[in-house]
Amino acid sequence: MGLFDRLKQRLGKTRSAISDGISSLFRGGRAMDQALLDELEELLFTSDLGPLAADLVAELGRLHKRGELKGEADVRRALRSRLLGRLGERPPLPATDQAPHVLLVVGVNGSGKTTSIAKLANRFREEGKRVLVGACDTFRAAAADQLEIWAERSGVEIVRQAAGADPAAVAWDAVDAGASRGCDVIILDTAGRLHTQKNLMEELKKIQRVVQKRLPGAPHQVWLVLDGTNGQNAVSQARLFTAAVEVTGIVVAKLDGTARGGAVFTIKESLGLPIYFIGTGETMHDLEPFEPEAFVDAILSSVGVAPERGVH
Repeated sequence: MGLFDRLKQRLGKTRSAISDGISSLFRGGRAMDQALLDELEELLFTSDLGPLAADLVAELGRLHKRGELKGEADVRRALRSRLLGRLGERPPLPATDQAPHVLLVVGVNGSGKTTSIAKLANRFREEGKRVLVGACDTFRAAAADQLEIWAERSGVEIVRQAAGADPAAVAWDAVDAGASRGCDVIILDTAGRLHTQKNLMEELKKIQRVVQKRLPGAPHQVWLVLDGTNGQNAVSQARLFTAAVEVTGIVVAKLDGTARGGAVFTIKESLGLPIYFIGTGETMHDLEPFEPEAFVDAILSSVGVAPERGVH
């Protein structure tokens, strides 16, 4: 099964909300008019495209007045082109050739952060890299336990300490161990307490300072995991994290369980950061590199109609 087919299957709730919704608007051969455009805007807005919904429909309205949009197929093609334009090209994944490569992962509790780390660790291991994860979330014993279980399943190493230990000390130990053992990639989990707590943000800054002392230049990447089911709320969470640490990339988790996948467009446009991966399920391999064209086609193509790949 190719990437498009996998995404179409796993993003079924968002695809149903957007693509099936468009089909419903045109049911019975309904002609395009302002009322239909207004309903389309509401459909896109409730799929969590946010303010982008109004901009898109305004563009479609102008095309319709010029006679360039006459029906459902035209609307799908125009939406596809404009949504792809908002996402841009697929971002190249950062090179991890510099060993050890330290990846700091942040996000609020419940965002799917720890599970995403496990999936990333497994992915790097399958690429032939030696991987170590650092359980720096010492305030939730369950987080370290969960990470250890995932690490055992995927065959990667883990460094953890007792509950309540200094997270920065765990980060130091993890980077020290990874460097000493010749690991290629070190992934650091972090506490995800309420994002409004100032002490959490100070803690993240401290972890960065300590890691850099042990390994100059580290962490080489800081990825923020956002819960796709949170929709627009994910953007406000993201802004708080980006104000505290220099986030370099995004992972959007739990997109398989929501009809609000349109938030991906707002996340990309609001933050201006590359989206590297999306979570599409609960198994170790349900983490897909973010490919804009496949994503847009998966949520926009109608049932039984193959996407016009490469046509923008």
